[in-house]
Amino acid sequence: MSSHIRDINLWESGAQKIIWVRNHMPLLDSIEQEFLKTKPFAGLKIALSVHMEAKTARLCLCLAAGGAEMYATGCNPLSTQDDVAAALAWKGLNVFAVHGATMAEYEEDLRRVLEVGPNIIIDDGGDLVTLMHKEFPHLIPNVIGGCEETTTGILRLKAMERAGTLKFPMMLVNDADCKHLFDNRYGTGQSVWNGINRTTNLIVAGKDVVVAGYGLCGKGIAMRAKGLGARVIVTEVDPVKALEAAMDGFRVMTMADAAPIGDLFITATGCKDVITAREFLSMKDGAICCNAGHFDVEVDVAWLRTHHVKRHEARQNIEGFLLENNHTIYILGEGRLVNLAAGDGHPAEIMDMSFAIQALSARWLLEHRDTLPALLNNVPAEIDRDVAFRKLHADGITIDTLTPEQHRYIYGD
Repeated sequence: MSSHIRDINLWESGAQKIIWVRNHMPLLDSIEQEFLKTKPFAGLKIALSVHMEAKTARLCLCLAAGGAEMYATGCNPLSTQDDVAAALAWKGLNVFAVHGATMAEYEEDLRRVLEVGPNIIIDDGGDLVTLMHKEFPHLIPNVIGGCEETTTGILRLKAMERAGTLKFPMMLVNDADCKHLFDNRYGTGQSVWNGINRTTNLIVAGKDVVVAGYGLCGKGIAMRAKGLGARVIVTEVDPVKALEAAMDGFRVMTMADAAPIGDLFITATGCKDVITAREFLSMKDGAICCNAGHFDVEVDVAWLRTHHVKRHEARQNIEGFLLENNHTIYILGEGRLVNLAAGDGHPAEIMDMSFAIQALSARWLLEHRDTLPALLNNVPAEIDRDVAFRKLHADGITIDTLTPEQHRYIYGD
């Protein structure tokens, strides 16, 4: 066992966090019991790069129970919780993650989990898969395949597939119904506001909130903003999503038009340069900006760092930048994922579903390694249904089933 962590003596606090989420993640518990009996990953190495916090630790322990030799790191330097990393290392897993790591240190930890020659890769955002192809092509023959957790990561995989550079199969976990319909909408919707509210300690009601992007993440953020009493503005580049936002009761306009109006800006597009110098210079004094996309490229914090008159730390995880127009712009969590850089991420019950998809997809990948139809593979419908039924059962919910006659009427067989 080897690790690169802050301090192993922090393990007790991390273990307490893991126990708490475990009590609220019954799906992974049921899967772990199956894995303990069947050991599907016996003799295999799994490299994982996901936000290093308690729910991720629970997934790591579930995969380890299935026989995997785990090599885990984070996928964002600010989302790593040092006590959780210590708890996993104390449990005997190989952990390489330190909160606040520089980009060079972060990338070195990615290398550490890849240089062992993993057989399965669990990725969040695409950094592991990209680095594997770039720096460890000689180890690619060891890779059976992997699973990708995020919209951003899937976009990167599709670009690699189009370019002909993707060399092993990947499961598109984010596209599974029991992942994106709940994680992206309800998980992001709640956790983003958890991060904003506990960081700013300001009221939302009565404020003008601008949400950039009306995909499932943006929908969840806008829905919760409305519930908190905000006046919500949505910006979009997709005409269909823009129309949907309008019919959902939100004002829709360009970011240039929204910039002078908004009190609080949240980006959730998966693109870059969503809020730039032009918008900063037209914002109100005291406007707050944050990002809910995977990478810290949606809000141009780099411009603020080089064009401010004065910078100060207004509060933990809040930077203030005084501009030449005498207006101060506040940035939460360095423009990184606000729900993790300034919070604990998605609720445990939501990640229970997402990580159940991850665990079952990894097992499916292994079982079908010789017959996979493509490099990019959708999560099979039976896994989605399995997870949905497990969740309903855990919540004490029963549903109707089709009679044989009804089944023939609908499906013709």
